[in-house]
Amino acid sequence: MSPDRPPLRTRSQRPERLLPFACIAAATALFASELMTTFQFVPPGGGPPCTQQAADRHHFAIAVLAVFAVGAVIAAVLGASKPAAISVAVAGLLALLLFLIVDLPDANKTGTLGDSCTSIPGQPFFDAKAMPQAGFWLEMVGALALALSGAALAALTSDQLATLRPRRLGGPNDTVGPKPSTAATTPLRDPDSTQVGPSSAAPDDHADARADRPARPRDAPRG
Repeated sequence: MSPDRPPLRTRSQRPERLLPFACIAAATALFASELMTTFQFVPPGGGPPCTQQAADRHHFAIAVLAVFAVGAVIAAVLGASKPAAISVAVAGLLALLLFLIVDLPDANKTGTLGDSCTSIPGQPFFDAKAMPQAGFWLEMVGALALALSGAALAALTSDQLATLRPRRLGGPNDTVGPKPSTAATTPLRDPDSTQVGPSSAAPDDHADARADRPARPRDAPRG
């Protein structure tokens, strides 16, 4: 195991470490959906279908939000910035609103299209049904995932965001196992040892001290 990589048990106990990766993955899915087909318009009579790209519907607005979200995630983690984390949630919410307002109402809807979508001569307009394609579903999943993961990231405090920073970039060190106790330990007293102090002097020491004093006559005045 690499010394710069936190142990597996520590990472499993810190699920918030996965939030930046979830946000980046959702933003990547959003960016990819902008390069794919959103709808395929199929005429009821079985005529030639017409496709519509996501970029033609959103004018690359989803792609711009996805790039902004990735930059905000990096700023939130490296700078422990709560405003940047909130920006990730805002970008996800805007992407979700675009999906709900622009794309979702047209799903499986039958309408009239212009001749720019057909090559049949003499048929300038035709009715067709909008069939959702891979870009539609990928946009839905990416927008919803970015909104939820961005909201969870925005709920963290600045101190919690700082713990998401990699160790090589100044993040905290992860330790495994119980920490050693720092409480001071008192050494055990030897029951055979005697306490040192004025009150613990041996009786023989007092007897020797009285023997060293000169005898005083009984009738001598006390000085």
